[in-house]
Amino acid sequence: MPHYSSNKRIMNNLESYPPILRHHHYHHQTPDSDPNESNNDLIDDVAQDSSLDPSPVPVIDLECLEQEKERFEDACKDWGLFRLVNHGIPLTLMKELQEQAKELFSMPYETKHDTCSASPITYFWGTPALTPTGTALNRGPKNFNWVEGFDVPLGQLSKFQPHLPTLDSIRLLLMEYERHLSRIATTIFNAMMKNLDLNNNNMMNHLEECSSYVSRETGMVRMYRYPPCTDTSIGWGMEVHTDSSVLSILNQDDHVSSLQLLKDDQWLTVKPLSNTLIVNLGDMMQAISNDRYKSVKHRVRVNKERERISICYFVFPGEDAVIQSPNYKPFTYNQFREHVQQDIKALGYKVGLPRFKQSQHF
Repeated sequence: MPHYSSNKRIMNNLESYPPILRHHHYHHQTPDSDPNESNNDLIDDVAQDSSLDPSPVPVIDLECLEQEKERFEDACKDWGLFRLVNHGIPLTLMKELQEQAKELFSMPYETKHDTCSASPITYFWGTPALTPTGTALNRGPKNFNWVEGFDVPLGQLSKFQPHLPTLDSIRLLLMEYERHLSRIATTIFNAMMKNLDLNNNNMMNHLEECSSYVSRETGMVRMYRYPPCTDTSIGWGMEVHTDSSVLSILNQDDHVSSLQLLKDDQWLTVKPLSNTLIVNLGDMMQAISNDRYKSVKHRVRVNKERERISICYFVFPGEDAVIQSPNYKPFTYNQFREHVQQDIKALGYKVGLPRFKQSQHF
């Protein structure tokens, strides 16, 4: 009966998926052929109690960054990812945003495609690799990811007048959400800069000089939906990658565990917990910290029965901000992004920070 109910729900919602994501929903296979479950080092999420966190992911209290300086430092240095509590975002806002995102994704594929083809909010599927305008980069079938999403440049939302009521509801919620996320990102970034100053006197000495590294104008949100698929051999919801951002702040589904991070050569599942955020450091932060902090490798598994919604806020350096640290040649984020897109087109994958190392080895 559970499989029947799940399949019936998927069938009713099938027209909302891009055509290429509809094909594999009912292709069953044996568990032995599931690549996501064949890794011996995989720590799978089997606990159902949402009040418990079975993984050792560090928990950081936003209100206690000064008092828990060592814990925060270790999380940035050894993990590149942590769970954030006491973040100050109303739980009602987080849940309402999730519900509106579900409603937006549930619209017919053609409606999403046609409505968001030329607006500030762009619609994509099959890849998280996008151009600055939100257009998906075509990387071929072997790089296909089991995901669809909306790319939202937050700086343009106030001028955006959508025709669809659902889009307008999302717009208003995201404008409120952005105010909270900008505050959180700035607080976390300033705390990291203070720690780096204490540990290395040659690092940035004045926080005001670093404000352009977390430019509010660069803030963007991507809303992702990972459809369920009984044939998990299809690949990954999102393949292994690092974020190009300074910081990424994730509001993930409370019920579906799919996010995994690489720690000490093992893949750990990051269990979702209500009213918490997941913060991970990106490539820009690793470069700013001169490799003291790490840009964490992570991926998203395909779930056999349930779709997953996640909403991620990314913040980047301003256009004129130059990243300078001893291990790297000076570069701007725009230069970094250009190289990433060139590599994806030419090689099929992102090279990233090694392109800017003082001694290139890749």
